[in-house]
Amino acid sequence: MAHLDRPAGVTLVIVPTYNERESIAEVARRLFDAVDDSVHLLVVDDGSPDGTAELVKQLAAGPHQVHLLERPAKQGLGTAYVTGFRWGMARGYQAMVEMDADLSHDPADVPRLLHRLQDSDLVIGSRYVPGGRVQNWGKLRRMLSLAGNLYARMWLGFEVKDSTSGFRAYRSETLAQHDLGSLRSEGYSFQIEMTRRVHRAGGRVVEVPITFVERAQGRSKMSRRIVAEAMTRVTRWGLADRFGWGEPPAR
Repeated sequence: MAHLDRPAGVTLVIVPTYNERESIAEVARRLFDAVDDSVHLLVVDDGSPDGTAELVKQLAAGPHQVHLLERPAKQGLGTAYVTGFRWGMARGYQAMVEMDADLSHDPADVPRLLHRLQDSDLVIGSRYVPGGRVQNWGKLRRMLSLAGNLYARMWLGFEVKDSTSGFRAYRSETLAQHDLGSLRSEGYSFQIEMTRRVHRAGGRVVEVPITFVERAQGRSKMSRRIVAEAMTRVTRWGLADRFGWGEPPAR
């Protein structure tokens, strides 16, 4: 698949939020300290009762390109990113970055992801390649994450070590090749599904090492439901890829 020498135009960093008032201003500050004016920020807020959206509006009045999409209620991570992708593609952004709002992802790493996007279709900020690491996780949480990624590799046939990572960069042209409206996954399974789609379409997936820091403020959005959804969907996708069972192949 053809590649640009460099992602053209500006980049959109998409950050979904729900009750992230305590951290979103620091996310924005660190991001704009690390990038130039070609990088813009889009916050997709799901009706946060803590006033996250109001704070983002204040940030949007400042010197940097900060945009806000407000949704009336909590609708999930996957739909937040799809909404952001569509908003960005409609406005001509050439690269899209996913990043959490809780500072578990370091905004200073965004330029490294974009650099590798020069010759890739999807760049994943990875905890599980050499140089990557996790801070402030217990053994059980780390084992669950490693096991989930191993399960995805076994069933889906790719070599990506951290397909559940939510810190990643896409080319807009890569996203445009896929039917985003058919995505139904949330949580970690959304990230696995997108990795699967890019891989099956012949796109180049690259991992760069990052340090993931467990959120210092608020509560983790990890839940048993999210884990169960990921395991169930990976199994279905694996059966579909091998035998055509359960769903049509991904585009």
